[in-house]
Order: sequence, then structure tokens, then C-alpha cells
Amino acid sequence: MANHKSALKRIRRNEAVRLRNRYQHKTTRNAIKKLRGEEKKKDAEALLPSVVSMIDRLAKRNIIHANKAANLKSKLAKHVAAL
Repeated sequence: MANHKSALKRIRRNEAVRLRNRYQHKTTRNAIKKLRGEEKKKDAEALLPSVVSMIDRLAKRNIIHANKAANLKSKLAKHVAAL
């Protein structure tokens, strides 16, 4: 167990951040799945900017790697263009 007040606070903070990161990551993954399942090009094009924004936010906060974000965005853009 932690011996310092600051260490106890850090433990609490880490848990809060971990839960927030998990929530944001899961929400983005669900949005990506929804976009991939979209069959109408118009709907997919409308959804793409919001999903790209979510992916960028994850990369900026180091929840996912920048290269993974770039790969996801590229694949999603190709998918939407091919519809």
C-alpha cells in the first residue's frame, strides 16, 4: 500500500484516467464498426468525419499509436470511397 498522500492521490487519478481511456477507446471502436457496416455511401460519408475526429483524439492523447490512427483513417476512407 502507498505510504504517501501524493501516492494515494496518484492511484486514484490513474484509475479515473484508465476508465476514461477505456470508455473513449470502446466508443471509437463501436463507431468504426458502425461505419464499416454502413451500406449507403451517403450515410457513410456523413459518418466518416466524426469517426476520423474520434480516432485523431485517441492518437493525440496517446491512447492509440499515431501510425495505427493513420492506418485506420486510411482504411476507412478507402472503404467509404469503394461503396
